[in-house]
Amino acid sequence: MNLELGGKVAVVTGASQGIGFHVARALCQEGAKVAAGALRGSSELSALTEEHDVAVVLGDLTTSSGCQALVDEAVSRFGRVDLLVNNVGGVRPRTDGFLAVADEEWQWALELNLLSAVRATRAALPHLLDAAPSAIVTICSVNAALPDPGVIDYSAAKAALRSFCKSLSKELGPAGVRVNTVSPGPVETALWLGPGGVAETVGQASGQDPAAVKQAAIADTATRRFTRPEEVARTVLLLASGTVGNLTGTDVLIDGGMVATV
Repeated sequence: MNLELGGKVAVVTGASQGIGFHVARALCQEGAKVAAGALRGSSELSALTEEHDVAVVLGDLTTSSGCQALVDEAVSRFGRVDLLVNNVGGVRPRTDGFLAVADEEWQWALELNLLSAVRATRAALPHLLDAAPSAIVTICSVNAALPDPGVIDYSAAKAALRSFCKSLSKELGPAGVRVNTVSPGPVETALWLGPGGVAETVGQASGQDPAAVKQAAIADTATRRFTRPEEVARTVLLLASGTVGNLTGTDVLIDGGMVATV
């Protein structure tokens, strides 16, 4: 299938590793030009710039100034913005219960998982309106609909993120800007499986081996495995594509069948 992304200009946040990097690479492979934003660089992202037309902008994408700098670089280098992929996010397991989660930790979760997308969208939207038909795809989470006390602040922030995107889709649809979300379950990235990741953190708190935590995380899935980041990236590209030009306000689950509701 031709996804009609060749020559398009995409802004991708949180692009140095994990889902964000795989989205940026997949867009490049489809012939898109990419402005990749990240707090810190990576060897993978540096290698991508040697092979494809990628502008890397390092900065704090939880701030309005960081988001604006990324969008400004995309417009300066490529002339426009056709696609925004909001991918910045993070989670810290709250192993000591709700009362141990301070205001500062709630604020951290909201800044990273909700307000980063709000600010990037605000920065990119004038250009997306100029380029319409255009698209916004935001990485959400199954936790938006599966509240979990172990990630209570993350779940609340992702639920708010999904609501924000749904509301935005209603406002921007008539102007030709489609807004959709992708909600992965557990994904094979450092966030889950790397040093200091969810599996290791939960394992240390509960006295379990991280491998046991990993298996427990996918016990309720139909596929009995983690989603691969490249699978999330392909889902993002489909939603970004004009080949599904009447798809907006939708959340696409890619969770191996974890969510059991009809």
